[in-house]
This record gives sequence, C-alpha cells and structure tokens, in this order.
Amino acid sequence: MTLSVPTTALCPEFTVCGQISVADVAVFARQGYKSIINNRPDGEGGPEQPRSADIEAAAKAHGLRYVHVPVPSPMLTPTQVEAYRQACADLPHPVVAFCRSGGRASAFFQACGGQVGQRKSNLGS
Repeated sequence: MTLSVPTTALCPEFTVCGQISVADVAVFARQGYKSIINNRPDGEGGPEQPRSADIEAAAKAHGLRYVHVPVPSPMLTPTQVEAYRQACADLPHPVVAFCRSGGRASAFFQACGGQVGQRKSNLGS
C-alpha cells in the first residue's frame, strides 16, 4: 500500500504533505511515524475531505498520536506558532503534518525556526 499524497521531509523528524486519507494513516504507521498533526479545518475542502475525527480514530487504532491544529489562513499568529512549537516538542517523533497542500504545515515549521523538538527518529525508508 502506498500513500495517496507525496510527502516532503523538512528534516529527519518532520515531514509535510497535502490532505491525507484515512487509509494513509496505516502507511505512515508502517513507515515509522509516531505522530500526525492536522492543520486543516474540517470541511475546508468540502464533503469529500476526511473529517479530523476519522483521521484521529485511525491514528489511535495504529498507535499514533494525533493533534488537530486547524488554521484557516496562511497567516500564522505568534500564539499559534508557540502552541505548535509546544505540540511538536511534546509529540513522539517523527511527525507528519498536513493541510490542503502542505503549505501551512511548512509555514509552521519555518515559523518555529525548524525547531520541532528534535528527538531520535525511528523512521524507516
């Protein structure tokens, strides 16, 4: 089974991508990811977009941590960036973060200065 979206590793601990499917969660788990961050508000992409609760349930079923940090705009506030930095520091690594295209997830990484709680990665190729 392969992912439905391409991914971009921004560092060994943090990967971004566009909207994932519920089935992608199992692939991420097999690849060694430990956590998923969803930056997309529910319904942003219409009724075909998977709901946060469905992705969260799949993540829990596969032993992954899940955090929903919906950001409706590419403009990040300092409060959002600090909350994101803390979430990344608290989550087991490696982490995959997604939104519609990966842009907001990448913007958070950049806003955090690439500091996403560097921990030893168990990510397989």
